Amino acid sequence: MATQHIFTLSDVYRQSLEGTWVLQGWNAGWFGGGYQPGSGFKSLVYRFSHATESAAASTRGSIAANSARGAAVGNATDGWLVHGANATPPASPFAAGSVTSRVIFSNDTATSVAKGNLDLARLRLVGSITDRSTAGWFGGGYNGPAGPYSTVSRLIFNSDTATTVAKGNLTSARTAGNGVDNRSSAGWYMGGQEGSPNVSTVDKVIFASDTAAAVAKGPLSAAGRSPGGSVSNTTDGWNCGIYTDTGSNTSQVDRIIFATDTATAVAKGPLTSVRLDTAGGVSNPPGTIGWVISGTTSLGGAPLLTNMNRITFASDTATAVAVSSGFGPVIGGSCMSGQ
Repeated sequence: MATQHIFTLSDVYRQSLEGTWVLQGWNAGWFGGGYQPGSGFKSLVYRFSHATESAAASTRGSIAANSARGAAVGNATDGWLVHGANATPPASPFAAGSVTSRVIFSNDTATSVAKGNLDLARLRLVGSITDRSTAGWFGGGYNGPAGPYSTVSRLIFNSDTATTVAKGNLTSARTAGNGVDNRSSAGWYMGGQEGSPNVSTVDKVIFASDTAAAVAKGPLSAAGRSPGGSVSNTTDGWNCGIYTDTGSNTSQVDRIIFATDTATAVAKGPLTSVRLDTAGGVSNPPGTIGWVISGTTSLGGAPLLTNMNRITFASDTATAVAVSSGFGPVIGGSCMSGQ
């Protein structure tokens, strides 16, 4: 049955029983910020519909300041984007922001509101994870000569004017990885770079006990950094695209099965091409499809990609499918919802 509009509580109850009740915000994905070589950092926010994925994404409002290579989380009604780099290279290549912008999905044409700061200014985080309801966690990252960091910071959504609070650390200080979560109780930070070497480390954070240090789980199938995006549902997470220690850019996709996360991740069907420094990934409400957005085929920033890659979870051994995004050529933006 198709999703219907809601008018009364009895409608909500009926559609919940039917499995057709979808909260505001979960029918679309939002993308904000990014960097375009030659024109600098961006602040625009775009929205694309899961149901009409091939249609061009629509330009909405903007985040509170130009930025790229930050991180974002969201729930059913709002998205929060932590600004990363906020100065154009080469003048200040490592300038990191700490401002958080909130996008209200029902009013997404407005300029988003600057909220509380990240407790530690950084960019190229290992990832962001959320319980999709009350809070989001931002892990790792660096700030030029300072870092990498192992800090995991928590943002409580209903008190988002406050500075985020540092919680338990990752098992090692690192940057440029990916995060996935099971939409309720736990999240996993995958891969990244510890200073010089890339790592295959996977750390698990249990939300209810987030003051404890993260726990190392089974590794990725290969060490790598420069996130190509990640997608997940309630049972599995997919890490997409890496840059290896040997200098190779890859289109590899690894799947983590949450229930058996001590095992080494399994390599699945690849992306359509090498894809690094993306805007991240979003998944649909039923948890059957994920999209990895934009990015570049090399760490040098060119050529830039303007399409998305779609991964159908039930057939993840197949090569991903390229879908037109309408976002334009941009690297290092952040996705705020849709998973």
